[in-house]
Amino acid sequence: MNTLVLSAEDKNKESAYELLKNGEIVAIPTETVYGLAANGLNVSAVKKIFEAKGRPQDNPLILHISSIDMLKEIAAYIPPIALRLADTFWPGPLTMIFPKRAVIPSETCGGLDTVAVRMPNNRFTLSLIEKCGFPLAAPSANTSGLPSPTAAKHVYEDMKGKIPLIIDGGECKFGVESTVITFENDERLRILRPGGVTAEMLREYANVVIDDGVLMKIDPDIKVLSPGMKYKHYSPKADVFILNGSTENIIAFLSDRDSSLKIAYLGYGNESLGGNIITVPYGETSEEQAEHLFSGLRMCDELECDEVYVRMPEKKGMGLAVYNRLLRSAGFRVIEL
Repeated sequence: MNTLVLSAEDKNKESAYELLKNGEIVAIPTETVYGLAANGLNVSAVKKIFEAKGRPQDNPLILHISSIDMLKEIAAYIPPIALRLADTFWPGPLTMIFPKRAVIPSETCGGLDTVAVRMPNNRFTLSLIEKCGFPLAAPSANTSGLPSPTAAKHVYEDMKGKIPLIIDGGECKFGVESTVITFENDERLRILRPGGVTAEMLREYANVVIDDGVLMKIDPDIKVLSPGMKYKHYSPKADVFILNGSTENIIAFLSDRDSSLKIAYLGYGNESLGGNIITVPYGETSEEQAEHLFSGLRMCDELECDEVYVRMPEKKGMGLAVYNRLLRSAGFRVIEL
């Protein structure tokens, strides 16, 4: 099929709405990454998402809403703490998991009896959801397993000929997917996937537990509540490795690599190793690293690199989200120097 790219202007909202209303899929911008959207209450539309992405059927989708009223239509129970968090962090990069109502198809939730929901902080997408009147299921708009798209050109690279429309809203602000939480009680919540709403932010409202799956490999037979927990994700075609050590040790390690290999290094800021190592921008702060991580990994594929080495980020604040994505991109291969 022909894939059209339109700007995120009000005049193009009708085109996206007509496709979504008729059970088609559309790539939409959000503040985190681009999403591959469909009517989350329409089984055949949801199946098109899985087909276009090549996504495992047991990997649940997140429903995107435009109002608390819409949340009440799909969540069977909303804890009081969830409303307090929504009042603070919505619209924004926070996904909350609730018991689902029967109106939500099993296919949308990966066969679970819960539903993951968030309100994206993007003017065009919020108004599009409001116009549709139904929640949009919208995982990242990339081929499953590849780095998530933070620009419309990334979506086009993966989805050209597979979807009818991409809405170009420019580059995404956060660069990694939303934080996903579940509630253990009204005073305690569990982070299943870290993101732009950090554990430190959430601790102002509740006791916070970091799920083991954030930093550890999940058994393939276990059903997970959140996307991004179970499978290898966010990975370029090249082999990715995380390096934990000083600049001097990193230089020494990489200088011993096979000179016939094309090697890329994602370091802090403008850090450059010289020699035959290709330096790819990564960022000095955790926020910059999150913003540029996926585009940097995609650049490594454009450069046809054989191996990619990334310097380990901090494991606090946004750094936890960056490290979580890197672990899955690298298949949990961490080299201690």
